[in-house]
Amino acid sequence: MSQGLPDHIVQNATYRRGRLAVWDKLDPRATALLVIDMQNAWLAPGAPFETPPAREIVPAVNRLAGALRAAGGAVVWIRHTTGAPGTADYWSLFFDNFIHADVRQKTAEALVEDHPMHALYPALDVQPADLVVNKNRFSAFVRNKTDLEALLRGRGVDTLIISGTATNVCCESTAREAMMRDFRVFMPHDAVAAPHDDGHVAGLRTVMQAFADVRPVDEVISLMGEK
Repeated sequence: MSQGLPDHIVQNATYRRGRLAVWDKLDPRATALLVIDMQNAWLAPGAPFETPPAREIVPAVNRLAGALRAAGGAVVWIRHTTGAPGTADYWSLFFDNFIHADVRQKTAEALVEDHPMHALYPALDVQPADLVVNKNRFSAFVRNKTDLEALLRGRGVDTLIISGTATNVCCESTAREAMMRDFRVFMPHDAVAAPHDDGHVAGLRTVMQAFADVRPVDEVISLMGEK
């Protein structure tokens, strides 16, 4: 195992650069932690998108958030949001084709703002100074009402730490987009989760190859204290 990841996964993803780490420094004052979709719709038992492994990473996410706040960085909670079926903000291409008709209405309505399932999971350490941003697509940067890049750049952010769920869907999509917008991206492998291990590993393998520095939470936190 290499830093908590299977050796063959690391070798297959990093053969061009020859090492797992991408960056040796992290300026916390220019860094934002993006916490993706850690909502009741994914974490609550019996929820429409229930992802049990996402409940297991809550302590790691809270540790990251606390450490980055203490070091002068920003914490941004990203909530997946859609309009109710039949409204202009309803993402019909996804829900009408990738969600079975029997559960489509219930699933979509769970992600409408003010629905109990849309809320952030209560065990998360959300503080008043944190930012909360809604996203309408898998990537937090694409076709959303909030211009996340402008928001981050306006705060002097050039580095992102991406955590949350799912590793191979919204976290991966956001990491890809962020890197291509010239943000330095970290994605701690023990602070992201997917419904199944193969999806989790697939997302990490892709992201670590060309989009983000993938390493454990402890190592990312240790970089915050380096000058």
